[in-house]
Amino acid sequence: MDHREKRIVVETARYRVTGLLHLPRDGYRSRLTDFLNASDREFIALTDAHVESLDGPPDPEHRPFVAVALRHVVLASPLDEEDEE
Repeated sequence: MDHREKRIVVETARYRVTGLLHLPRDGYRSRLTDFLNASDREFIALTDAHVESLDGPPDPEHRPFVAVALRHVVLASPLDEEDEE
């Protein structure tokens, strides 16, 4: 299956995480909203991620991979200028 990367920002109550979400190029779950609303997922996997504490030091920490529990997501948004959602 052909994939594409979409840079997104995800916020929880304590963290802001910016990273790459791997989505199908087209079809089922090819949009961020489709991915977030899928009932069979508990985590969102991001690569090339920057994790920033909302109430701690201002310097983001780089991680090659993070998994964020969807139940903790307060906000999710694409960072790309083109936005098909």
